Amino acid sequence: MKKYELTENTIVYLGRTLYQIKALVSFGTVKAGELGGYIEKEENLTHDGNAWVYGNAMVYDNASVYGNAWVYGEAMVCGNAEVYGNAWVYGNARVYGNAEVYGEADVLKSTHLLQVGAIGSRNGFITFFRTKNNSIQVSCGCFLGTIEEFAAAVTKKHSGTKHEKTYLAAIELAKLQIELDKAQEKKG
Repeated sequence: MKKYELTENTIVYLGRTLYQIKALVSFGTVKAGELGGYIEKEENLTHDGNAWVYGNAMVYDNASVYGNAWVYGEAMVCGNAEVYGNAWVYGNARVYGNAEVYGEADVLKSTHLLQVGAIGSRNGFITFFRTKNNSIQVSCGCFLGTIEEFAAAVTKKHSGTKHEKTYLAAIELAKLQIELDKAQEKKG
């Protein structure tokens, strides 16, 4: 069963036509008939779960939003990025590339997310993001856990190698980049 439809309300962004969505049924906090944000195609937003794109938020390219994730405000999700689980992406946040933001993610602005790559033993990408409980979560390959758990796993697996040094440098960069002080957000 479809939970939304693409409307005739469109915007053109970077040469792409994005369609405003409209809820066909009520689900989660969304009421039937409610207008949402903008997506390029139905593959950008699942019809399952409570996932939704609100307000002026945009999802395009091969990006996908699913599960119970919310994208709202002026947020953009594009490239091959995935937002899922109970993740929230909002404000002026930009999620792109091969980033995966999920679980209890709380991404309000770009300084709540960092993607580093291609590095490490897999020449892959690592995504660091702020969570709703004000900590840093890490997604790297099949690893998902706290930044402390990731550091311990890196040291255990790659001790004394170039890979350990690059992963640990990325961890330090994430600690410097990702803002965790929610009080500062309210001050502006």
